[in-house]
Amino acid sequence: MRFAADLVPGTLVRRYKRFLADVVLDDGTALTAHVANPGAMTGLQAEGARVWLSQSPNAARKLPFSWELVEADFGQGRELVGVNTMHPNAVVAEALAAATIPELAGYATVRREVKYGGIVNGKSSRVDFLLEHPARPPCYVEVKNVHLMRRPGLAEFPDSVTARGARHLDELAAIAAAGGRAVMLFVIQIGSATSFALARDIDPAYARAFDAARAAGVEALAWTCKVTRQSITLDRPVPIAP
Repeated sequence: MRFAADLVPGTLVRRYKRFLADVVLDDGTALTAHVANPGAMTGLQAEGARVWLSQSPNAARKLPFSWELVEADFGQGRELVGVNTMHPNAVVAEALAAATIPELAGYATVRREVKYGGIVNGKSSRVDFLLEHPARPPCYVEVKNVHLMRRPGLAEFPDSVTARGARHLDELAAIAAAGGRAVMLFVIQIGSATSFALARDIDPAYARAFDAARAAGVEALAWTCKVTRQSITLDRPVPIAP
């Protein structure tokens, strides 16, 4: 996934109300950027951090700038980390089209945002990807963004409590228990990650849902990304700790 235009560098002043960040650009301009990330962003929102923003061509948008990348050091040197949780699905879509993920290759069609699961508050859930082939059972793929690293090399999810994430696992488990194929794909926007684990201390309920889903037959995959100021692409798989 390539950024549509060159990213704009700046310095983070503060992130607040989850979806807002005050930034001073290199030319001295102070502005408020949109933060497409509902999580805690632990270790990624320190005052003075080097950040990169995208600028929307939509002149009517209230906040034309969006926070895309931050420079962070997890103990192995400074690196770029993707913080926009809207991008992993686009990254995965490109990887599926290129058959980059062996476990998810060989399907004839890929559909996005397909309704499935139960009805909650009058709305049905949507799976991120539905892979289909006339000769194979359909494969339901849910994607989660990962940007938490509390120990060098170990990426973790989630970075905050996610009841919605647990519900997605329950729905995938129901598919697997009924004989279908269901996959949980963790996309790590940290290139230095060498392994992945659940942050069980942050959200025990999600960890229990994950364990139950695995027991029901849900597959789990974790891949790192190559993050640059020009693009974010799926890079390589990493092992998932028990």
